[in-house]
Amino acid sequence: MPVRRDRLRRAGESAFGALLLTRMILMTLLALLMVTGGAWSSWDTARDALRPPQGAAGPLTLAACDRERCTGTFGPSGETVALYQRIGREPGETLEVALRPGTAEVVRTGAPGVLYACLPLAGSLLLAGIVIGGGLRMYRTAWATAGAGIALLATAFALW
Repeated sequence: MPVRRDRLRRAGESAFGALLLTRMILMTLLALLMVTGGAWSSWDTARDALRPPQGAAGPLTLAACDRERCTGTFGPSGETVALYQRIGREPGETLEVALRPGTAEVVRTGAPGVLYACLPLAGSLLLAGIVIGGGLRMYRTAWATAGAGIALLATAFALW
């Protein structure tokens, strides 16, 4: 004959199960929010690097560089534009860039430009890997997510 548990114990077990389910749902939503935010942040720059507006792509010859940006002459129009970046460049270099509509800013085009634009996505993948591993206890998925973020970071800096 099975032993019957009292109501208080059954209610406690049900509440604990509900807490576990709530934790899983919240951690999943947090990880999805992180990756979505990183992709959204990356898309603003990646859009111009992937498909430059008609007549807004060309070479940029760097004239001066500081810690925040490099300025130079944009080939097709001859105007002075700024390339905002954190990695050091040397004056005299020529880069393929695209002019952002309505601004005097340019972004790199091609694979280096797209990968550099995707750095916020890479950071969000790294953070989501921590949430997936620590909060959801899905260790293989966490390693795969963090590995994708690390690979994206390494490739972006290798091609930049």
